[in-house]
Amino acid sequence: MTTALITGIAGQDGSYLSELLLEKGYRVVGTVPSLQPGPLLRLRHLQGRVELLRDDLLDQDRLEEIFRRHRPQEVYNFASHSFLADSFLQPIRATEVIAMGVTRLLEAIRKIAPEARFFQASSSEIFGKPIETPQSETTPFHPRNPYGVSKVYGHLMTVTYRENHGLFACSGILFNHESPRRSPEFVPRKITRAAARIRLGLDRELRLGNLDARRDWGYAGDYVRAMWLMLQRDRPEDFVLATGETHSVRDLCEEAFSRVGLDYREFVVTDAGACRPPEKEQLVGNPGKARKLLEWKPQVTFRELVRMMVDADLEEARRDGC
Repeated sequence: MTTALITGIAGQDGSYLSELLLEKGYRVVGTVPSLQPGPLLRLRHLQGRVELLRDDLLDQDRLEEIFRRHRPQEVYNFASHSFLADSFLQPIRATEVIAMGVTRLLEAIRKIAPEARFFQASSSEIFGKPIETPQSETTPFHPRNPYGVSKVYGHLMTVTYRENHGLFACSGILFNHESPRRSPEFVPRKITRAAARIRLGLDRELRLGNLDARRDWGYAGDYVRAMWLMLQRDRPEDFVLATGETHSVRDLCEEAFSRVGLDYREFVVTDAGACRPPEKEQLVGNPGKARKLLEWKPQVTFRELVRMMVDADLEEARRDGC
């Protein structure tokens, strides 16, 4: 039985990847910053099927102990301050986890499990202000926030250990991917949750910033499948994981509110204080390499994704309203 270690297993990606690996007969071990019930809600349906350990990637000795005890053959690193705004509020903490955490993991693999295969969750934020659109594996990095800078460090450290130590280590450059398990702090979930709650009379309006901002949005369940495929190849390579399409925040609002029979224009209020400057460049990925070498492409469309999220939020809002 193959053992997979997933850091940050309690997040959106960790929960979907756990499901995929369990279906394939893996033993799944995951690390979380806390074993309290609240942070583990995304894993409650997998209770008893995954082994959970407390860890935050700041303790090298603890990490090495985990590797000695569990001897994983595959390692997926999702441990991160994934909400970008947090990296501005806590840049040192974000750097320690996002950047140095990768180094600690790679060093543990080098010393204890050099045959293990390592996946690093990189991010489109490494491009920041891109010099070309769409962005591919060869697009130069230009991060514009502590989160993106830390992700660049982790990305390049993964390359360093691959080239200097011969590890099977690769990065997936992940563009925005959403699901009903996404945290409400992120715009897509904020919108779908508001549409559901307004439909049920639990809320009255939704305040947003720039409705014309565009993003490359995909479904998290599709993306974890690509991550797994990356570790099944004969040699490690980095891949952009994206849909190659963009949609505006306005498109998302229209789709979400229409799903519940409402006109978003009657409920969405533009908050000038939340508006960012107009974006001249777009973050949109070119998934051509993944399509060709992994034979991967997203299966869930933008419309299907939004409707899936709204339906899940309707169910949750009904429970909250009872």
